[in-house]
Amino acid sequence: MKPGIAIGQTEILKVTVTPEMFAEFGGQVVHPAYSTAWMVYHMEWASRLIILPYLEDDEEGMGSAVSVKHISPAKEQEQIVVTATLTSIEGNAIWTDIHAKSESRLIGTGTVKQIILPKVKINSLLKT
Repeated sequence: MKPGIAIGQTEILKVTVTPEMFAEFGGQVVHPAYSTAWMVYHMEWASRLIILPYLEDDEEGMGSAVSVKHISPAKEQEQIVVTATLTSIEGNAIWTDIHAKSESRLIGTGTVKQIILPKVKINSLLKT
């Protein structure tokens, strides 16, 4: 990794809840609200924004662990602000704390762990 990444760095991802983000199983919408699956996706994305400027050309980040609590629903057209804060660097592992908030309440919290690996290593892991 390039130098400069530091504990406490933050990145923000803003999203607006759309029908494609509703909770659904087997193609059936369970309820018209921001799904946990989409929240996890946005949490991982916000965490990725932290590492992107520091990746060398031959490196890539891979998700390694995600832990979330989906605390409150968010309805269609509600804006969600997902904030990732770098909390730990352990070798090639990067940990972030995440908060997803609407204008009026906390939607979810969590942690994301990313592992920084050489692209050739990732490619070899994905070969069948």
